[in-house]
Amino acid sequence: MSLVHLAHVCSHLNNATKARLGLTSIPNTKMHLSLSLALQNDGFLSSVVRGGKAPPPPHLLLGTPAVNDTVQELEPVTQKNIASRRLWLGLKYWQSDSVLGKMVPISKPTRRINLDLRALRRVVNGEASDYVDGIRSPGESLYLSTDRGILEARECVEKKVGGLVLCRVL
Repeated sequence: MSLVHLAHVCSHLNNATKARLGLTSIPNTKMHLSLSLALQNDGFLSSVVRGGKAPPPPHLLLGTPAVNDTVQELEPVTQKNIASRRLWLGLKYWQSDSVLGKMVPISKPTRRINLDLRALRRVVNGEASDYVDGIRSPGESLYLSTDRGILEARECVEKKVGGLVLCRVL
C-alpha cells in the first residue's frame, strides 16, 4: 500500500472539486478502488467506473442505459495497457457546493498512524487520540485500512476492528 499515491489522490480530488469538475480520473489500484467505493457508499461520489485513458461512455456512469444508447465493450486488460488503466470518479454537488468538502491524508509514508479499538472509540466520540483529532461534525468521515478492507471509523467501531488511518473527509 503506497501512502504517497494516496496523498496525490487526496490533493487531486481537492483540486477537482475546486475546479468544479463533474468527472475526474485517478490511477487504478486496489487501494484507490476500495477507497473510492467507500466514498461512494457514504454518498461523497456519484459513480466509480474502471476505464482507460478516455472517459467511459455515459451509460456506464449513469448506471442505466438510455433508450437509444449503444453498449460498447470495454477494452480488455493486457500487459500493454495495464499502466494506463484509470478509475473514473463522478463528483457530486449540492446547491453549487461540493459534497466532498476536503480530503486530508492522516498517515504519511514516514509516519503511519494505527488506532486500536479503544483509541478509535475516543475519536468517534469526538475526543483526540494521539495524532488524530476527534470526529466532531455529522458530515465528517475518517477512513481506515483494516483486515476487512477500507472502512469508515464508525463502521470499524461497530465491527470492533482497528487499523491504519488513511484520510479524513471534512
